[in-house]
Amino acid sequence: MKFNQITCVDNVGLEAWALEELQKFSKQPIIRFDQDPQNKDEVMERIQDADCVLVSWRTKIDREVIASYPSIRYIGMCCSLYDERSANVDIAAARAHGIEVRGVRDYGDEGVAEFVMSELIRLLKGLGPHQWLSEPVELQQRKLGIIGMGATGQILAHRASAFGMRVQYFSRSRKPESEQAGFEYASLRELLQTSEIISMHLPRNTHLLGPDEFAALGHGKILVNTSLGAPFEAAAFREWIRESGNYAIFDADAAGEFKTELHRYPQIIYTAKVSGFTREARGRLSRKVLDNLTSYLNASQ
Repeated sequence: MKFNQITCVDNVGLEAWALEELQKFSKQPIIRFDQDPQNKDEVMERIQDADCVLVSWRTKIDREVIASYPSIRYIGMCCSLYDERSANVDIAAARAHGIEVRGVRDYGDEGVAEFVMSELIRLLKGLGPHQWLSEPVELQQRKLGIIGMGATGQILAHRASAFGMRVQYFSRSRKPESEQAGFEYASLRELLQTSEIISMHLPRNTHLLGPDEFAALGHGKILVNTSLGAPFEAAAFREWIRESGNYAIFDADAAGEFKTELHRYPQIIYTAKVSGFTREARGRLSRKVLDNLTSYLNASQ
C-alpha cells in the first residue's frame, strides 16, 4: 500500500537514505521543502493534495489547516511527541477528521546530555569566557537537580554521577528505577533550594518556574534549559539572570523567546546549534519516522 503524495512541509531532518526509502511509499515524487514556512498560508500552500504530511517540531499544523485538507490521512511528526498538549500538531482535530498522527521519542537525548556536561565543565573551570566561581572548581560533589526525568534526564543523571556529582530529581511521576540507581526524588521547591545546578528537560508548552520558584532557587546558581522553549515565566527569569553569580545555559531549541534579546544578558551562555541533533540522532530519527509510516500502512491494508 502507498500514499498518493508524501510532502515534507519543512526541513524534517531525515537522512538521504531515508528519503530514498520514503519514496517507495509515495506514488508521486516526494515534495520537499528545506526552508521553514513563514506563516500558516505558506503551510497550506505547501500541503495542497498531499495525503501524507511530514513535519518537524518548528512548524505548526493547527485545526484550520487540518480542516482545510480532507485529503490528509497521515501526519508524521519528525520530532518528539510526548503528549497532545505539547505537540505542534493539533492531534485532537486530526483525530476528529480520521487522520493518524505519529511522532517519535528518544532520538537526540545522548547529544543533549553531552552538551550539558560539556558546558558545565567549561563554566566551572573557566575554560570559556565565563567562570562560575572566583576560582576553577570540579564537578564532583556538586549538587545537580534535574527537572524532568525522561530519557534525557536519566542519561544526564548517569553521566553526572560518573563525574561524582550528587544528583536529585523532580518529575511529574516518581521513577523507581532512577531511585534504585541512587538518584533521590525531591519536591520542586526542595530541589530548587538545595541544588547548585538545575537542568530542565521538559516538553514544549510546560511552564513550571515563576517568581516564587526563582525566589526559592536563589542566587549563585546555574540554570540549564534544553527543553523546547522556555519552561519558566519570562519576567521572573529576566530578573533572576540580572543578579551577579547567576548563569543560564541554553541551546538553540531552548532559547525560545529569548533569542532576540540574548545580547542583553552576558550571563546567558548560548549556542545557535541544536545540541541533540547529531549524525547519530539523525539516523535514529530517520529510522523511527520510517517505522511509524510503514507500520501505519501495514495496518491499513
